[in-house]
Amino acid sequence: MSTAEQLVSRYTTEIQGKVVITTGVSPGSLGAFFVQSIAKGSPGWIILAGRDEKKARQTEAAIKEANGSVQTRFLHLDLGSMQSVREAAKAVNGWSDIPAIDVLVNNAAGLSEKYRVTADGFEQQLATNYLGHFLFTNLIIDKILASSSPRVINVSSHGHRVSPFRFGDYNFEDGKLYTSLRAYGQSKTGNMLLSISLAEKLGKRGLLSFSLHPGTIFTNGAATIDFKTIMEEVRSVDQYYGNKEGFVDSPIEALTIEQGTATHVYASFDPDLSACNGSYLVDCRVSDPLIDPIKPWAYSRFEAEKLWRLSEELLGQKFSFE
Repeated sequence: MSTAEQLVSRYTTEIQGKVVITTGVSPGSLGAFFVQSIAKGSPGWIILAGRDEKKARQTEAAIKEANGSVQTRFLHLDLGSMQSVREAAKAVNGWSDIPAIDVLVNNAAGLSEKYRVTADGFEQQLATNYLGHFLFTNLIIDKILASSSPRVINVSSHGHRVSPFRFGDYNFEDGKLYTSLRAYGQSKTGNMLLSISLAEKLGKRGLLSFSLHPGTIFTNGAATIDFKTIMEEVRSVDQYYGNKEGFVDSPIEALTIEQGTATHVYASFDPDLSACNGSYLVDCRVSDPLIDPIKPWAYSRFEAEKLWRLSEELLGQKFSFE
């Protein structure tokens, strides 16, 4: 299994001078390790997007330690607040010194232990993991398309297996049906469908978009995750849909953060991925639904378009492209 550092060395030409925005950059996180790794490839700018400026500044210090020549900037972005998302996008669009964004990595995610609804009325994981990213991406899309090689990366997970996108009850308003893992799974399915839609709608304008599974990695957010419960959730879904693959009984093999973030680097900079636009990436390769544990609902173009339209409806704003 490759590491992020190995791929950065391989893709130095592709990384040099690029402007990269990454969400979810708290120290110890996948996003933080990703930006620290690519700093060694001398990108032009690394934009650190998150709620907590103090934590982002710690990651910024690590970037400077890796490569003092890289320019950095903090962007306040609370993905759970659509107002904050709009304000962040307005700030990005107003940066005269950064005319284009080459790579947007929608990495941030949370796993809520209890059912919570945001001020906008959305289930918290739906808002933070998916809907905030959908809105932010679309609001800065012109700046992304201004790049000569634009990419949008949506970090998903094999956790998408726990739930399809629940079009009839996306907010889990029936409390009996809610579990934190089902909500998490729904949001990760959403991220996969978002990449499919972006590839379909904007591939002809040069945009590449990929979703990815980084692997099972014990980062600073893993302490609260009960992997036995995850497997029980997946098993119940498999039984409901008549799936007899047996994947849920396979042992979970944890990766190091260096290995897990390699797929971030691969998705963001590999020069040979253009023929696979919209794909879901695993272990630094394009996934294969015949051998990888992927649910059909996560690679459906029909469901991708359906989710796009629902997202527009929920946000009260349409995003159409010529």
